[in-house]
Amino acid sequence: MSNLIEVVDSLEYRIDTLLKRHQALKERLELLEGTITSLDVENKNLKETLEEKQKEIHTLKAANALLGSNDYKRETKLKINTLIREIDACMVSLSE
Repeated sequence: MSNLIEVVDSLEYRIDTLLKRHQALKERLELLEGTITSLDVENKNLKETLEEKQKEIHTLKAANALLGSNDYKRETKLKINTLIREIDACMVSLSE
C-alpha cells in the first residue's frame, strides 16, 4: 500500500512539474509571438523608410544631373538629349 502511495505521489509531482513547465512555455510562446509581431511592424516601417530614401536619392541624382553637376556630366547630357527628343516630338505633334 505504501508503495502505491509513493507511486501516486511521484506521479503527482511529475504532473505538477509538467504543468508548470507547460505554463512557462506557454507564457514564453506568447512573449515571443508579441516580439515577432513588433519586429514585423518595425521591419515593415524600415522597408517603407528605405523605399522613400531610395526614391529621394534617385530624385537628388536626377536634380544633380539636370543642374550639370561634375559628378553627373554623362547623366546630364543624356537627360538633356532625352528632353530635346521629347520637345522635338511635341513640336512635330503640334505641327500636324
